[in-house]
Amino acid sequence: MLKKGDQGKQITDLQKLLVQSGCPTDINGVFDTRTYQAVRAFQAQNLDQHGQPLVVDGKVGPLTWWSLNHPKPDIATLNAIDFLQLPSADKGGSAVGRAALAAAIGELKAGAGEVGGNNCGPWVKKYLAPAGLNEGNSWCASFVSWCFLQASGGNKTAMPFPYDPGARDLLQEFKDRNWAQAPQSGYQPQPGDIVVWWRVQLTGWLGHVGLVHQLQDGMLYTIEGNRSPKVQGFSYVLSRMDKLLGFGHVPD
Repeated sequence: MLKKGDQGKQITDLQKLLVQSGCPTDINGVFDTRTYQAVRAFQAQNLDQHGQPLVVDGKVGPLTWWSLNHPKPDIATLNAIDFLQLPSADKGGSAVGRAALAAAIGELKAGAGEVGGNNCGPWVKKYLAPAGLNEGNSWCASFVSWCFLQASGGNKTAMPFPYDPGARDLLQEFKDRNWAQAPQSGYQPQPGDIVVWWRVQLTGWLGHVGLVHQLQDGMLYTIEGNRSPKVQGFSYVLSRMDKLLGFGHVPD
């Protein structure tokens, strides 16, 4: 178990792995505050070998160490809908939102995801490039932005909001336009909406974002990048969603 205050070669190795995983810290062999924060950031975005989220405690035990040394494992999901089909028109959604969702479905069909390591590969590069970022950075928000870029004909100036690699920043863009809906507001998410969660702590800066596929029988179905190594569909009980920051809907 490596923890704050420890020193030595193992800490140097840990710091190198954190940097390679896109969680910057100094490489000085000291488990200092910056390393502690980097560990928590890594834990908030990664899974153990069983596909379960890591505990965000800032300590590096066997599960976190395994995750630092291996690509994220695939997550097997069972769902009552077909993520490869665009929802019917009666499910709602604006024209641009549905077009963004169609782009996400296209990436899902193509098997898009990480190749060659955490936050790496040609798919990740494609999503990060319009934001001016290199591979190695988290890509959930860049994936959502990329989908809306495709919905806007590939023209960044025609997008309804700026291309942004930050999940919380995306939600703020929607709030600034009065397009956001708070948790527990009674809002019924529609196809092509964004859904945003917080990571590590409610008042922090880390977040995660996906696209709503549809709401059916109290279950929210989404397509997300960077929750697993692939662009993948997930499902949630809407009334029990944990760490939810809100939804965003681009109007017609």
